[in-house]
Amino acid sequence: MKKLILLLFPLIISAQTHRFIYQFHYKLDSTATQLAAENMILDINPSDVKFYPYSYAETDSLNIIRDQRVSRWDDHLPALVRKKNSFENTSLILMNDFFSLKSTDKMTWKLLNDTKVDGQYTLQKATTTFGGRNWIAWFSKDVNLSEGPYKFRGLPGLIFEIEDDKNNFIFKLSKSMKLPKTYEAKFLESFAGKKPLPVTEKIIAKKQLELYNDPLQDIAEAFKSNTNPETTFYVSSVQIKSLDQLKGMSDERRKSMRRENNPIEIDKAIKYPSN
Repeated sequence: MKKLILLLFPLIISAQTHRFIYQFHYKLDSTATQLAAENMILDINPSDVKFYPYSYAETDSLNIIRDQRVSRWDDHLPALVRKKNSFENTSLILMNDFFSLKSTDKMTWKLLNDTKVDGQYTLQKATTTFGGRNWIAWFSKDVNLSEGPYKFRGLPGLIFEIEDDKNNFIFKLSKSMKLPKTYEAKFLESFAGKKPLPVTEKIIAKKQLELYNDPLQDIAEAFKSNTNPETTFYVSSVQIKSLDQLKGMSDERRKSMRRENNPIEIDKAIKYPSN
């Protein structure tokens, strides 16, 4: 954080993207002793805000350089799109299909008198309750953008740091840059050529339970219908040679889903069967 450099000119002067990169640490399993990590991008454009893994932008750049169409997605945290200065989010979720889920996520913040200095910036403390967790944020009025990572926004300044009180999810701002023109992030508009299907939270929950009940259904169907003896199927780098093999792998996948059932919005966690 000491080397953080922010560009503080207003976005309204031109069609540019102000990009903020956050270090994201998280626990898929709340009982884990160590946190996984990746970098996330918050793009603040003249009319909208987009939040997604840094790896998506890397893949997009390689696609342009190599003239290819590689699709990449991870499900640790939904990618998000919202209109600027709005609490109306659209989450993009990939399971056995590509879905979009609209939500209103207004949160009530309590501003505290606690402050700390980070380089040239004075950060102020604030707290809120959201998604079934208690959150502690540090924001700076020096950066006149009422935004932050994921769905967190609405403070009188940019959020530099935010974490839940159980230390399951931690975001820390690490870098800022101004792109010469608006970055469109078209990979959020479709996945492997498919537009996202608008759904409700009930449908998402239903799809998650269906995936739990038969986590390798797509592979099993393709394996059964295959007529080419030269075609090979793999799951987690293991070659599939029989349907019985898939049954055992499905059991392991279900155990993993129960163990890693720790979403950032814990009040939306699916109650999977115990066996």
